[in-house]
Amino acid sequence: MRTIRPSASLANVRYEIRGDLARRAHEMERLGYEIIPLNIGNPGVFGFRTPETMRLAMIENLKSSEAYCHQKGIFPAREAVVMQQQSRGVRGVSAEEVFIGNGVSELIDLVLRALLSTDDEVLVPSPDYPLWTAAVTLNRGRPVHYPCRPENGFEPDPDDIERLITSRTRAIVVINPNNPTGAVYSRATLERIARLAERHHLIVFCDEIYDQILYDDAEFVPMATLVQGTLCATLSGLSKVYRACGYRVGWVVFSGELEHAGEYLGALDKLSSLRLCSNVPGQWAVQTALGGYQSIRELTRPGGRLYQSRQAILDGVAQSKYLQLHAPRGAIYAFIGIREGVLAEFDDQRFAMDLLEHKHVLLAPGTSFNTPYNTHFRITNLPTPEVLADVFRRMEELLDSYASGSEPVSRPAPALKVIKG
Repeated sequence: MRTIRPSASLANVRYEIRGDLARRAHEMERLGYEIIPLNIGNPGVFGFRTPETMRLAMIENLKSSEAYCHQKGIFPAREAVVMQQQSRGVRGVSAEEVFIGNGVSELIDLVLRALLSTDDEVLVPSPDYPLWTAAVTLNRGRPVHYPCRPENGFEPDPDDIERLITSRTRAIVVINPNNPTGAVYSRATLERIARLAERHHLIVFCDEIYDQILYDDAEFVPMATLVQGTLCATLSGLSKVYRACGYRVGWVVFSGELEHAGEYLGALDKLSSLRLCSNVPGQWAVQTALGGYQSIRELTRPGGRLYQSRQAILDGVAQSKYLQLHAPRGAIYAFIGIREGVLAEFDDQRFAMDLLEHKHVLLAPGTSFNTPYNTHFRITNLPTPEVLADVFRRMEELLDSYASGSEPVSRPAPALKVIKG
């Protein structure tokens, strides 16, 4: 039999968040090991519930959810997105400029597929959420990574970005609040990015899925309030702020310079039609979510679950002999690095595998996020502070073994179950 080979387009696509490490973790769980999964920001796994009002909205409208809806989504959901944008100061947007998708992930693919021709370039942050890089690649484009350097608190320098623009550049991706770093960009930085996008006629894709997950005095500035002279696409959804990952509901809303975007939006409408429509039951939760009580604020203020878990991460890093961190100001992650000069041979992929095999903790290596360095890794702050404190103890044990040159000490194997007949 001839070997069935995958598409060559996948050769440069990476998604280690659910890759080899996650598969190995699944194998270990089947053997009885208890794995602490810090690789994915999946609130439901850690006991976070979707607000009850959203669940009730879905149940009450199930009778209206059995048929396909319009390819852009149901009107109440799209209108709710418009009202949210208007409340934030975005003008000139109607429900016609809103597309509902099966999560932001599907929409990232669709907005790029509607735009890109072979070898078109898209400016993507490094580190990035790797789906952006993958989707550019799969849609025949070329991702060009602009640096968000650790020494700058992972905030990009617009001058670095502008130097990367060529005649093939079509768009720039801005992820704010940022995944994986937790950085929240300043208004000044965002304004400069908006102006350079306008000068070079670039579409601005704003991934703002963590828009209300902020800590301390962090201020979220919606990019759509700053971009006027070019097309701006704001992507968000129910997954994170509303703890509804499984509902698979996201949206993209277009604003800014819409007059010359008709053909592009028509192409996106065609692609939306080809997949018929997005999940209908989940869409009925959008109006309730955006117009109702914003319970996320209870979780992110001092004393709240996300705030306290973030503090456990800050404490764990501060007590470590090896780790360093720019405190995340938003989102649900920490992008932790190794202090310079303490572990010269550190490799993020080896560390992630050793931590899984010997300490039963699953995380995402920093190079998974398209970094040119291998000294960082990402964890989520969704577990309880107690679990995170235990994770840092396990990390420190492994890093101590690296420093001493000894073999890592593994946690005990699970006891075998004896089934008596």
